[in-house]
Amino acid sequence: MTADGSLTVSADIVNKGSREGDEVVQLYTRQLVGSVTRPVRELRAFQRVHLQSGEKKTVQFTLRASDLAFYNEHMKLAVEPGAFEVWIAPDSARGVQGDFRVRRMPE
Repeated sequence: MTADGSLTVSADIVNKGSREGDEVVQLYTRQLVGSVTRPVRELRAFQRVHLQSGEKKTVQFTLRASDLAFYNEHMKLAVEPGAFEVWIAPDSARGVQGDFRVRRMPE
């Protein structure tokens, strides 16, 4: 994705239990290298999903480059290019992992 672009992240969620229920599906990212030390996983979005017993749903999130912005060492809001990891998860310790890159804007 470019520094002004977006991407769609999705995963299938399955209720393997014997009862219907809700799950809060969370989207986390991590920038592997940046000018400022950042958290290992940053919560970017979440959705509550209701599932019947045995039901499967695909959950989608749109992640914009602007969602990755942070205040750099000059206290300016910035989106830095580089490699990122992304997780769709029920909590901050687990989940389905992927990766993507943010490219520098052409000058």
